[in-house]
Parts: sequence; structure tokens; C-alpha cells
Amino acid sequence: MPLLDLPLVLQTRRNHGLEHATLHILGEKYPRRALGGHSNPTGFLIIGDVQVDDVRAAVVQALARLRAGERHLAIHAGCGTNFAVSGLMAGLLAWLGMAGAKSWRSRLLRLPFVIALAAFGFFLSQPLGPVLQARVTTSGDPGDLSLVDIYPIRFGPFVFHRVVTRA
Repeated sequence: MPLLDLPLVLQTRRNHGLEHATLHILGEKYPRRALGGHSNPTGFLIIGDVQVDDVRAAVVQALARLRAGERHLAIHAGCGTNFAVSGLMAGLLAWLGMAGAKSWRSRLLRLPFVIALAAFGFFLSQPLGPVLQARVTTSGDPGDLSLVDIYPIRFGPFVFHRVVTRA
């Protein structure tokens, strides 16, 4: 059994895809609202000040659209996978650019080159994040995933919606 098909991993990937699809749908209703999410095997959090009924409607619509074949909804530009890949590529090339520099002077002289390498790494990473989302961190196939319930949580000025799923 491949690692990505292990039950807890697959559930997390499916919830991550459903989270992204839900965020796409909520983003249409709340275009200027900052929204985020976090997934795990039992569901996901929607972070942002939105109505619980809108979250419920978005999850139901997201499930239906994913089941209808709209797998592109599982990929989201704001996903942490994109940020992690960009940071890793830029950091790795910057580190390689500094490899062997022993003095502060030598590091300082390399700085323009290292900045160019980091920017190049960032540029190279742009198509890689969505590919990793599609193949590793999310699943556009919700399988038998179903919505159990949604629990709104207020923590001072912060609003979270805990979306519980079951497979």
C-alpha cells in the first residue's frame, strides 16, 4: 500500500482537497475577506469571520462539485504547500550560493549572487507547488467523505469553523 493511500494520510488529503474547494466557494461570496484553513484526518478548520450557514452551504456544494469531477477545486493558490516549496527552493539555492564562504567579507561579496539565486529558486518553484498539491498533499476525489457537523468557535477577535467529516 503506497504511503499516500494509508488511511490517515488519505483522509487528510481528501479533507485538504475539500477544505480548498470550500475556500474557493466561500471566496466567491466573501471576495475581500481573509480566509484560511487547516486539515487533518477528521476534518478541517475554516479560519475567518464568515457565517456558519455559509460554511455549511459551501462544504455541501464543494463535495457535490468535487464528486462531479471538478478536481481543480482541490488546488488553491494560498495553500501552505506553495509557500513551503517556494521557501525551500529559494533557501536551498541561497544556501548553495553561500557554500564555501568562510569570511564575512566573502559572504557580503556573494550577497547579490545569492539574492539572484534565491529569486531564481522562487521563480522555479511556482509551478511545483500546485503539482505537489495535486499529487501529494490534496485529493480531488472525496471518495465516501461526508459532512458530520460544523462547530463555530470564537477566540477573542478570531473566528474558526471546525468542519467534522467522516469516511
